[in-house]
Amino acid sequence: MWNYAQHFVLGDNFFASDFGQSTPGALDLVAGQTHGSQQGDIKNYVSNGTLIGDPNPLYDDCSTGPTPEVSLAGQNIGNLLNTAGITWGWFQGGFKPTSWMEGKAQCDSAHDNAGGVSIADYVPHHEPFQYYASTSNPHHLPPQSVASIGHTDRANHQYDLREFWKAAAADNVPSVSFLKAIHSQDAHSGVSDPLDEQKFLVKTINRIQDLSIWSNTAIVIAYDDPDGWYDHVMPPIVNPSNDSKYDTLSSKLCGAPSHTAYKDRCGLGPRLPLLVISPFVRPNTVDSQVMDQASILRFIEDNWSLGRIGNQSFDERATPLNGMFDFTGHAAKPLFLDPDTGEPLTRL
Repeated sequence: MWNYAQHFVLGDNFFASDFGQSTPGALDLVAGQTHGSQQGDIKNYVSNGTLIGDPNPLYDDCSTGPTPEVSLAGQNIGNLLNTAGITWGWFQGGFKPTSWMEGKAQCDSAHDNAGGVSIADYVPHHEPFQYYASTSNPHHLPPQSVASIGHTDRANHQYDLREFWKAAAADNVPSVSFLKAIHSQDAHSGVSDPLDEQKFLVKTINRIQDLSIWSNTAIVIAYDDPDGWYDHVMPPIVNPSNDSKYDTLSSKLCGAPSHTAYKDRCGLGPRLPLLVISPFVRPNTVDSQVMDQASILRFIEDNWSLGRIGNQSFDERATPLNGMFDFTGHAAKPLFLDPDTGEPLTRL
């Protein structure tokens, strides 16, 4: 991370869009919105129609166990991209089923982390598009062909991570691609060692820099929540809430929302890491604008002229990532690192 930061650009005032766990963070990334649950209040999972915990997505065969299943109404970035005819996809490790039983997908693949512990690859509540009927792939069906990746078919833009590399080999990478590691490499404390994360990121970034699309690519490295790590910075509260039962801060600190505002979206939340790797960034630069997870969403909307999500989505007030880029022709050069050490490689 240090080597990438020295060569590319980081944001030091980047926050979660609201206080919450993994699922709210993933939803804020793709919809700027955690409200819209079609289920009633569920203790520790849904309050006032707002998703506040890590329930499983309703539209996913691999949502198993006692965890409640929740669906969301409304739009996400996938809907806007489909309307505009822009190719896109969410690629997650472990999404490919190990089998189908009576037509229902089984997601049982696992890998050992650096500590030698076997960790299930796929986590349903990390897959935000599976909460929406319009963008879900409940049975984890594969794309009809490599050529169809990024387009609407039976996979409905939801893929295993390996499909991204098949598309890359065919020079068919979707315009907007979300890449999510298997769980043992996704930086989750207690599950994924920092060296596991390093190997995933470095191998992925090295390969992308070798693709023909690199000259037109921006890689955004972001996280869905702080994972319990301490940070001393108090975030600015720009979206008030007053649910005394569930607001992470006291209701006084979260402020008083308008009578039409959705509750249980107190934010901004904790500060998070943000790195952007691209030929078009300002090299060795720190961007101190206040940004949040919905800033990435807004950048996508603006770059492809998609419009806004609406319905009180945080994209309306989020600061875009534009200040991190320099399009004047001073391109940042690629940086290839060693996946094991994180140190720069000499390329012949």
